[in-house]
Amino acid sequence: MAIRLPAQFDPHLFLRRAGEGRGALKFNKDAVIFSQGEVADAVYYLEKGSAKLTVISASGKEAVVAILGSGDFFGEGCLIGQRVCIATATAMTESAVMRVDRVAFVRAVRSEPAFAQLFMDHLLRRSIRVESDLVAQLFNSSEKRLARLLLLLANFGQETKPEPVIAKISQETLAEMVGTTRSRVSFFMNKFRKLGFIDYNGRIEVHSSLLNHLLHDEPQIKR
Repeated sequence: MAIRLPAQFDPHLFLRRAGEGRGALKFNKDAVIFSQGEVADAVYYLEKGSAKLTVISASGKEAVVAILGSGDFFGEGCLIGQRVCIATATAMTESAVMRVDRVAFVRAVRSEPAFAQLFMDHLLRRSIRVESDLVAQLFNSSEKRLARLLLLLANFGQETKPEPVIAKISQETLAEMVGTTRSRVSFFMNKFRKLGFIDYNGRIEVHSSLLNHLLHDEPQIKR
């Protein structure tokens, strides 16, 4: 369950007013927000738009590790001593981002309990998401992993209202996140469309019927 915040608390307004060490930035589609290997000295808050985090291995292979939406924090590794960025953040649409220096961010967390609760909620949801991703990767077929990803991108199962129309995202990006090939993603997307689970014409519209498809034979962990 998400932590309830005071109705009057607005993180966008708070971050813009909370003193020095922060700056409002705008990025065009495909613009790099920060790059893997750069000095990690700030936390970022995605006010509007969408972005992706990618990692490049020593052999040059690139993988998409996260898709970010409005209200997401990223770059928080600097708060625990991470000296360099371990991923590249790239805007997927025109995006508005608030950059907060590490020291200023720590000061904001300590000075405003509502903001601290908001950030802790983000960390808990991120941890649960990573655990669920690992379970899906270990036990689900690539078809089920794709269905799950589409539902997550459309906010199904979240407290926020589902957004069934997903901003344009390439099959290559979906394949990287699912851990399969673009041709397999194309096959499954066409299958989902024929079954009425999605509408797909560049942009993706996800229907709730896809959730039933995912839940059928969904792996369960014994407790």
